[in-house]
Amino acid sequence: MSKAKPTATVPTDKAVIAVAVAEGRKMIEAGKSKIDTALAMYEKLEGMEQDVIVKAFIAGATLTEKGALTYWYNCRRRIAKERRAKALNPR
Repeated sequence: MSKAKPTATVPTDKAVIAVAVAEGRKMIEAGKSKIDTALAMYEKLEGMEQDVIVKAFIAGATLTEKGALTYWYNCRRRIAKERRAKALNPR
């Protein structure tokens, strides 16, 4: 059994959240996919608590509560995977 890694959370900044939500709404209105919208929002909100990001996804990417949680998980995994790949193959 492994221990959970301690993670430092970024303080919740309402201005950053508002910008991410507004950007998400614009992307959805422009016809972008929900996953593209969620990824863009996640990059701005990364490090904040899970419930903060999920609420922002609901407001900005027009997701349901369960959908937002799934997108949070997938965004977190996808960005971590991309970072691992860059670390192994720096160009």
